[in-house]
Amino acid sequence: MTSPTQKNFEATSRLPLKEQTIDEMYGIPENFLEIEVRNPQTQGFGRKMYTDYEIVCRTNIPAFKLKYSSVRRRYSDFEWFRDVLERETSRVNIPALPGKVFTNRFSDEVIEARREGLERFLQNVAGHPLIQTGSKVLSAFIQDPNFSREVYNY
Repeated sequence: MTSPTQKNFEATSRLPLKEQTIDEMYGIPENFLEIEVRNPQTQGFGRKMYTDYEIVCRTNIPAFKLKYSSVRRRYSDFEWFRDVLERETSRVNIPALPGKVFTNRFSDEVIEARREGLERFLQNVAGHPLIQTGSKVLSAFIQDPNFSREVYNY
């Protein structure tokens, strides 16, 4: 007696296999999006200190105006961006940002944990097809070095 798993395997094992070409294996994917948050830098002095992060984007997705871009954003910019995304769409659950930190916020460990969280957040929202096609601020936030919150009346 054969198990259901074995029957499924036998059914699919008869499907013809198509060899991939070199271009299919190593060529540029049809659509790709790489977002990296890196190079945190602490700016200012005393109570005016903050850390900003470099956002590097490589893509060929038409929703983005540039194939390669590099901009700097601070945590408060990410908070504003997330709020705008929540108002722009009710059909997508916008992921949370890494939490606010009130002690040791300029330690290497805290900054690295926040950088990782911001990168995960951006990869999730920028990779979502409904946000790519429906957001008025996504491309500007990720790619425009002259981006300003004041330009967007939210």
